[in-house]
Amino acid sequence: MSTARASLRTSAVAVRAMVVLTLVLGVGYTLLISLIGLALPAQANGSLLRDAEGQVVGSSLIGQSFTDADGEALPQYFQSRPSAAGDGYDAAASSGSNLGPNNADLVAAVEERRTAIADREGVAVSDVPPDAVTASASGLDPHISPAYAELQVARVAAERGLSDAEVRDLVAENTAGRDLGFLGEPRVNVVELNAALDGLAR
Repeated sequence: MSTARASLRTSAVAVRAMVVLTLVLGVGYTLLISLIGLALPAQANGSLLRDAEGQVVGSSLIGQSFTDADGEALPQYFQSRPSAAGDGYDAAASSGSNLGPNNADLVAAVEERRTAIADREGVAVSDVPPDAVTASASGLDPHISPAYAELQVARVAAERGLSDAEVRDLVAENTAGRDLGFLGEPRVNVVELNAALDGLAR
């Protein structure tokens, strides 16, 4: 009899725990996240960027390539860092290359990129910053370093008929500092920066 009573008591405790956890995690948590989504609609909907006509041109969270059909850099845009995600910035294939620093293929790719960027920007190979030639771990990072942005200012300004100062102002507006003042490094959101440049043209 005591065994049956103990089993009933254990079953009752399990049922109560299930009900409480269902209410807290299944209902309460869902409501909380929904309320946060209502309070932050842009973030909840993917931090989408829209042009003057309201068309979606990207997300401030996901990088994209600014190249032509042949993969050549469009000179009127700031260029993103390389991406190893699928064919480049493919959110369904987020990953790094997983190639080590001594891998011959990676070393060759880095040197090729460094030479191409130096030629495009009219600078010495030694002036090309590391993030310009290496992919991020996710392959989706929309940011570049302020150094890489500065390297591109003169080209973009000339292509768009703007002054270097105007373009630098836009770079500054799209530069974020260290998180909490000490985490990470300052970074420039290329997608937002290029969208702002296109906005000037309208």
